[in-house]
Amino acid sequence: QVQLVESGGGFVQPGGTLRLSCAASGSIFGFYRMGWHRLTSGNQRELVASISSGGFTIYADSVKGRSTISGNNAAGTVYLQINGLKPEDTAVYYCNGGVSTPPYEYWGQGIQVTVSS
Repeated sequence: QVQLVESGGGFVQPGGTLRLSCAASGSIFGFYRMGWHRLTSGNQRELVASISSGGFTIYADSVKGRSTISGNNAAGTVYLQINGLKPEDTAVYYCNGGVSTPPYEYWGQGIQVTVSS
């Protein structure tokens, strides 16, 4: 049984920096892709960033240029840093990992991030 556990959320002031961590536990055989999604209070789900096992990264336009995703897909760890936080970055952030054999998507339980002064 594989579990993804997020950490690092909480309250952050506008303009501050967010650092989220996600680690997988259980029988890990390597993820072909890991990423972060977020769900806003308006129930808008958005892919924030993802990274492939080959290191290819994708960022949402809303965070492009002020965020960095990194990690080790084989070990099941992924990190997200967002700089210059804005109130609209407030959301529940979910870690996600995909495996290919058999195809399956794992999700963390989510972690609240609130950007407010």
